[in-house]
Amino acid sequence: MTTKPEETQDTSKNLENPNNKSISLWAALIPVFALVGMLFYNVFFVYGDDALSGSNQFVLLLGAAVAAVVGVYYKVSITKMIDEVGENIKSTSGAILILLLVGSLAGTWLISGIIPTMIYYGLQLLNPTIFLAACVVICAIISVATGSSWTTSATVGIALIGIGNTLGISAGMTAGAVLSGAYFGDKMSPLSDTTNLAPAMAGGDLFTHIRYMALTTVPTIIITLIVFVILGLNINTSGVPEINDQLEAISDAFNISPWLFIVPALVILLIVKKVAPLVALLAGTLLGALAAIIAQPEIVISITDASELTFKSAYQGVMNAITINTQVETSSAELNDLFSSGGMSGMLNTIWLIICAMTFGGIMDAIGALTKISDALLSVAKTIFGLFASTVASCLALNIAASDQYLAIVVPGKMFKQAYQDRNLAPENLSRTLEDSGTVTSVLIPWNTCGAYQSGVLGVGVGEYFAFAIFNWLSPFMTLIFAAFNIKIKMILAKS
Repeated sequence: MTTKPEETQDTSKNLENPNNKSISLWAALIPVFALVGMLFYNVFFVYGDDALSGSNQFVLLLGAAVAAVVGVYYKVSITKMIDEVGENIKSTSGAILILLLVGSLAGTWLISGIIPTMIYYGLQLLNPTIFLAACVVICAIISVATGSSWTTSATVGIALIGIGNTLGISAGMTAGAVLSGAYFGDKMSPLSDTTNLAPAMAGGDLFTHIRYMALTTVPTIIITLIVFVILGLNINTSGVPEINDQLEAISDAFNISPWLFIVPALVILLIVKKVAPLVALLAGTLLGALAAIIAQPEIVISITDASELTFKSAYQGVMNAITINTQVETSSAELNDLFSSGGMSGMLNTIWLIICAMTFGGIMDAIGALTKISDALLSVAKTIFGLFASTVASCLALNIAASDQYLAIVVPGKMFKQAYQDRNLAPENLSRTLEDSGTVTSVLIPWNTCGAYQSGVLGVGVGEYFAFAIFNWLSPFMTLIFAAFNIKIKMILAKS
């Protein structure tokens, strides 16, 4: 009974491709070139920062359509392509659930005052002598807490630029420090969409990815801090940073207490104990909800427009924070954007992107294009270092050509996944390299959505802060150094 399905499957495969016609390398590259060209036009000439609101997702489907046409030419059935797409999307179900829980956790950690408390104490690290290093630390703390480099730079980053100007410090230096810290947090925070996206593309899991990424990220941020300390000690500053207005605005809107750190400490403990990511994030969400009801009842009430805290209003307030956009107003206009969360709904664009990317990748898998490209890459990249270097170069090329950090993770992630597997390299090698070269370098390219956004928000040109965004340009070099000297390159046992 068990042999008949296998025999049927083999026969169907022969019928799908009766001529046994293998796809050529140039044919395999046609959908990739088409996709990159369409993305470049879509982002650079039409939508800019708004491309991720849906147009990039549809362009990925157009790329999948081009791949399907190539597949039909090579006698691959539509059924086989659709089946492969289904398998691809199924493989990301865990990542999609994690993204939804990340959104819910961000919502409860906002209304509970956990994120505002982190920011409140982080701002007090300012000191004129070590101002630049303090900017890195503050932005790192806030970005880890929020999972967003964009929000960090658009709020606290702007304030730090102003403080730096009053101290007589170059705006380029301050912006470089702000972005170094912000992108450290963007890489290392489980709340970050890119940090979730990279392991989803590579076939790994979130917390394994973060722990493995720390091997290259921690040395990079240490070097960055040392450089900024040296710079800070060799420049003359004047004046005293004024942050009392921001601190007062935070303390007026939230009940700030170090006791709130218990919640993130418990979540970190669960992560260290290697509890499943879904369990740890769900626990963090529920603990944040409980903390909100206890520590910030007035905020919970304000979300529902109720007159008093009851079981119903508490339930509704927490549920709103978990699922939809939530904003907590303060007396400081520049901080208001920081105290907002999209909840689970805020993750839908990223989930949409993943599903469309998996559609493109699934059809590329079905027609044999990714295998052909991987074989070609392996024939050129004969060493582990060569494979890592090819990945870094591809991420940089996508950041330049497609002008978007998400696509610089998605496209190389799908292209190189098989190549890493063929070399028996654990998926976290690929996910770490994608982040070390795709996420952080996007801000160094003026026409990339990240470069355009950050330079516009901070009021500092990319050319002015490029040299001082030390963490961002040092990260790809660090990952290549680890690969060149075979430092902590995790292998998996080959299947027998």
